[in-house]
Amino acid sequence: MTLARAFPDSTAEWWIYLGVLVLYLLTRWFLAWRQARKEGAEHPVRTAFEDEDAEETNTGTPSTGSFSSYRQLMGFVGGAILIVLVAALTEGGLQLTLMCTLVPVIVVLLAYLDFRRARTQRLAHRHT
Repeated sequence: MTLARAFPDSTAEWWIYLGVLVLYLLTRWFLAWRQARKEGAEHPVRTAFEDEDAEETNTGTPSTGSFSSYRQLMGFVGGAILIVLVAALTEGGLQLTLMCTLVPVIVVLLAYLDFRRARTQRLAHRHT
């Protein structure tokens, strides 16, 4: 028996990881859309997608990889480790319970922190 696995063995685990990614992306988009509506954008959906594209091209601040700070990097690493531990070390009802309660909270918090950081940088860039 080995503790390390290269890839998930079951399709359920692949769906779990895909679901985590989709939840993160939808949360980021929803936050950008809500911010665009709050700012009075004429087309909030279009503005939300344009904001995501603008964040990728913004190189005005020093970064750690694609992260803006070590705190953001550590948040993502810690969140990813918690999600992988839940998916890999639990089975059955416990895994289902944790994946339906703990993991969505972690993912939404990480998406919010990422969005808040990007919004702060965007606002600072507009005022300079």
